[in-house]
Amino acid sequence: MPSQTLPAIKLLLASAALIALPTVAHAQLLDTDWSDADEGAPAADEAPAKAKKASSRRAEIRPYIEAQQVLLADLDDGDVLTYSTIAVGVDMSVAERNAEAQVNVRYERLIGWDNDVRDQDIISGLARGSARVTRNLTIEAGAYASRATIDNRAGSAGSFVGREDNVSQVYSVYTGPSFAARVGDLSVNAAYRAGYTKVESGDVGPLPAGQRAVPTFDDSVSHAAAASVGMQPGTLPFGWAVGAGWNREDASQLDQRVDDKYARVDITVPVSPTLAVVGGVGYEDVRISERDVLRDSLGAPIVTPGGRYVTDPASPRLTVFESDGLIWDAGVMWRPSRRTSLEARYGHRYGSDTYIGSFNYTPTERMAVNVSVYDTISGFGGSLNRTLAALPTQFTTIRNPLSGDLGSCTFGNGGTTCFNNSLNSLRPVAFRSRGIQASAVTNSAGWDTGLAIGYNRNKYLTSAIGALPEMSGIIDENYYVAGYLGRDLDRRSRFETNVYGNYVDPGFTLAPDVYSVGANAAYYRQIWRGLTAGAALGIDSVKPEDTDGDVTASALLGLRYSF
Repeated sequence: MPSQTLPAIKLLLASAALIALPTVAHAQLLDTDWSDADEGAPAADEAPAKAKKASSRRAEIRPYIEAQQVLLADLDDGDVLTYSTIAVGVDMSVAERNAEAQVNVRYERLIGWDNDVRDQDIISGLARGSARVTRNLTIEAGAYASRATIDNRAGSAGSFVGREDNVSQVYSVYTGPSFAARVGDLSVNAAYRAGYTKVESGDVGPLPAGQRAVPTFDDSVSHAAAASVGMQPGTLPFGWAVGAGWNREDASQLDQRVDDKYARVDITVPVSPTLAVVGGVGYEDVRISERDVLRDSLGAPIVTPGGRYVTDPASPRLTVFESDGLIWDAGVMWRPSRRTSLEARYGHRYGSDTYIGSFNYTPTERMAVNVSVYDTISGFGGSLNRTLAALPTQFTTIRNPLSGDLGSCTFGNGGTTCFNNSLNSLRPVAFRSRGIQASAVTNSAGWDTGLAIGYNRNKYLTSAIGALPEMSGIIDENYYVAGYLGRDLDRRSRFETNVYGNYVDPGFTLAPDVYSVGANAAYYRQIWRGLTAGAALGIDSVKPEDTDGDVTASALLGLRYSF
C-alpha cells in the first residue's frame, strides 16, 4: 500500500469509528447510541485540544415559575373551553471538561373552569448527561417524561391541548457505564445500559366501529450490553473487529420477554483514501416469548380497572418469535472529509433481508444534515430507552407553547432525535421496527431551524394462540414531518413556531387511516429582569379516513418568572 495514502485511510477509518464499539456497521448489533464510548480514551496528541475545550466550560441553571390562561375552540361545533395552568420547571445546561448534561423538566397543574375540562397534573421533561470518571470510563444517564397517544386508531394528534381521552403519561430512564481504551494497536470498547419504562393507565375513549380495545403497555426493565476489540489498518492492510452483545427486555404485560444474543466479526478493506468496503458475519439468537392471560369462566380475558390484562403466571411460555443462525451484512463506507460521511449496508438478519445505513454532512458549525436507515427488534420500553440514549448531551428541547408538552423531535448540531417511532402507539407487545429518517438543522443569521421527515414500519410480534391473536403480524406505518423555526427579534423578544404532520395506517382490519396536522406560533417579551410575557396561537386537526375530522384552535396568554 503506498505510504502516502495510509494516513488518509487511517483518518477515514478512525473518524468513522469503523472498528470501535459504536460503528454504523454495528448499528443494530452493538447499539451505536453509545457514541461517546469510542472517545473515552483520548490519545496523547489530543491533550492540546482538551486544554482548549476546558476554556469553554460553563454551567447554567434556570428555574422558573409560570402562569397561563388558555382558550380552546372546536371549529366544528363552536364549543369554547378555557382553563388555567400553573407550572414550575428548570432548564439546566452543563458543559465541563469531564461532564456534559442538559436537563429540561416541567410540572404543570391544569385547572379547569367548567366540567368539560378536568383538573390534571402533567409532568414533562428530557434529560441526558455523561460524566468521565477516569481516563477510560464514562457514566451516562438519561430520562424522559411526556404524554403520548395510547391507541393510534382513535387519532394520533401532535398536540394534547385540552385532551384527556386516548392520552397517557410516559416515563423512561436509563443509566450505565461505557469503557474505551487502547492496548497497543488494539481498540477495546465495552458498554452496558439498564433502563426502566412506565406508562400510566389511561382512557382510550371511543374507537372506530368494529375495533376492539387492546391493553396498554404497563412497564418493563431492559438491559443492553456490548463489547468489542479491533485494530485499524496499518499493521495489517485491513481493519478488523470482534464484537458480542446481549439485549434483554422483561415487560409486565403478559410477562413478555425479548432476549437477543449475538457475536460477529467485521472487516474493513480500504480501496482509496476516502472509500472502504466493509462487511461482517456472525451468529445471533433472538427469542421472544409471553404467557397467556387469566380468563373467566366463559373464557374471556380478565381485565383490570385500568384496562390491562391480568397475566396467568401458571401458563406455559408461548413462543412469539425466534431467529437462530447466521447473520451477515456488507456495504461501503465513504469519508471524503471530516464533515461528510456515508455508510450503507445490505444483509440478512431476523430471518430476512436487512438494510441499515447513515449519512452525515456538517458543512459548517451552524448546519448539520443527517439520514439514518434502521432495522431493530424490541419491546416498547427497549425502543424508547434506545431513542433516549441516542440523544446528544447538548440539544434543543422543543415544546408546544400551548400545552407545554415535548415536541416529537429534538434538534441540535449533534444530530436530530425523534420519538415518533417509539411513541406511535403504546402497544404491549414486541415489534420489528424498520424505517428511514432525514433531518436538517441550521443556526444562521439569527434564525434557528430544524426539520425532520421520516417513515416507520412496525410489525407486531405476539402469539396467534395467546391473549392478543388479532395483533399477531399486524403492521402499522407512520409517515411524519416535524419542523421548528425560532429567532431572537431583539435583546428582549423572541419568536418561535412549530409545525407537524402525521399519516398513520394502524394495520388493523377495518381500522381507518388517520391524518393529523398542526401548527403553532409564540411570541415572548421580557418585561423586567426575569419576568417574561408570552402569547401563542395554534391550530390542530385530526381526521380518520372517510369520517369527519376534528379541528381545534387555541390561544394562550401567560407570564413566566425565571430566577
